[in-house]
Amino acid sequence: MERSIRMPLGVVVERRELDNRWQRFAWKPVAVIPGAPPVEEWRELVRGERFVRWHAATLPLVLHRTETEAYRANLSGKVPAIYVGLREQPGSEHEYAPFLVTASPYEAAAYSEEIVDAVPMPDGLIAWVQDFVERHHVDQPFQKRKRDKPRPAGTDRARAKMELGHG
Repeated sequence: MERSIRMPLGVVVERRELDNRWQRFAWKPVAVIPGAPPVEEWRELVRGERFVRWHAATLPLVLHRTETEAYRANLSGKVPAIYVGLREQPGSEHEYAPFLVTASPYEAAAYSEEIVDAVPMPDGLIAWVQDFVERHHVDQPFQKRKRDKPRPAGTDRARAKMELGHG
């Protein structure tokens, strides 16, 4: 049985001009392209009066059978999403570069230092993720956690608090 599957996703990044004296542009992932070919350099897709969109990278979306609960949570939302991460690239032509695509909102939440935005998951990709979840999801029964026993006053932690004058 397969443990994971992958699909290449093209990442579309937008640079939008801002009316802000401290920040000239806003960078944001705006879409993904399922099955996109690899790109060596950013490829301009569309240009407007105050924005430019590029196919900035093609990254693998990897689904793992142990992560189906996260994918189910994503698919049950109002708008299923692919989470795209951008990392700052000081000194490069483009200020940010894509480094992550995931269907797991839990994985996306783990990246607090970078830009991670949700972009709408295309319909065909929704069907692909849903099919994977249906084939691999196993409900886990709820197990109540046992509480830790309280520490007696003479433990190392309590003693350290006393020595620091906090207890």
